[in-house]
Amino acid sequence: MRRDIQFNAEGTLLRGWLYAPESRTGRMPGVVMAHGFTAVKEMYLDRYAEVFAAAGLGVLVFDHRNFGASDGEPRGEIDPWAQVRDYRHAISYIRTLPEIDPERIGIWGTSYSGGHVMVVGALDRRVRCVVSQVPAISGYQASLRRVPALQVPGLLAAFVADRERRFRGEPPTMRAVLSEQPGGPAVFSGADAIEFFSTAAQRAPSWRNQITLRSVEMAREYEPATYIARVSPTPLLIVAASDDNLTGTDLTLEAYERALEPKRLHLIRGGHFDPYVKEFASSSGAAREWFLAHL
Repeated sequence: MRRDIQFNAEGTLLRGWLYAPESRTGRMPGVVMAHGFTAVKEMYLDRYAEVFAAAGLGVLVFDHRNFGASDGEPRGEIDPWAQVRDYRHAISYIRTLPEIDPERIGIWGTSYSGGHVMVVGALDRRVRCVVSQVPAISGYQASLRRVPALQVPGLLAAFVADRERRFRGEPPTMRAVLSEQPGGPAVFSGADAIEFFSTAAQRAPSWRNQITLRSVEMAREYEPATYIARVSPTPLLIVAASDDNLTGTDLTLEAYERALEPKRLHLIRGGHFDPYVKEFASSSGAAREWFLAHL
């Protein structure tokens, strides 16, 4: 059972879906979910929500501000701290629903939002458990790996030029999310990213292949894993990929070692985008069992 929902996030309407089991008695635990960098809810989050709802959970899936069905301007701008706050608004909203037990709320995030849920889990004690899938760990370290050293001065100069354009009241500079061919100029230029987004976009007509350049600048400044030790005593599950060359398997495993108990690591085969399709049964099953154990 799925219905459309919307809620007010300090003046911006965020929209999404609420999933519920077809049959239930009494109030049920709730899970709040959102997607990663540039992605929208139709890019396989419905599949995860269906798995969780079939297990007896109520699931709130929403689009980030400035993306998909949600309001917000400028379109295509990704402010990680605004997205963290919106997770907390979504928690406030789901706790008002009569069918949800407000004391049994879990959160799930993937990639960029996998970093967000670590931050939210550390800051918001309304959260009873956290699932962080192929999470963003360090914006600076990720940038060092993705941007060749010779291109860094030009990127920093572009950030300054964009900031001054905005100050003059001009439109923000935009950047392509995907390059047409591997290695081309874009935020994601790897063959696996191109394959994932090109395929997933067929399920998501609202997805756009552009974001603001400032989104890239803010991502470079974002360090979500600095919060990982503070998630405890809230239970934390990390779903990592064995060959993640986007957020970095090594960075994820190092961050996991800094997390305190209770925690669990679930390692799947493959790269950053494999949890959504190739390893979906493994990634969704591990999350479902974590929620059932702790909610």
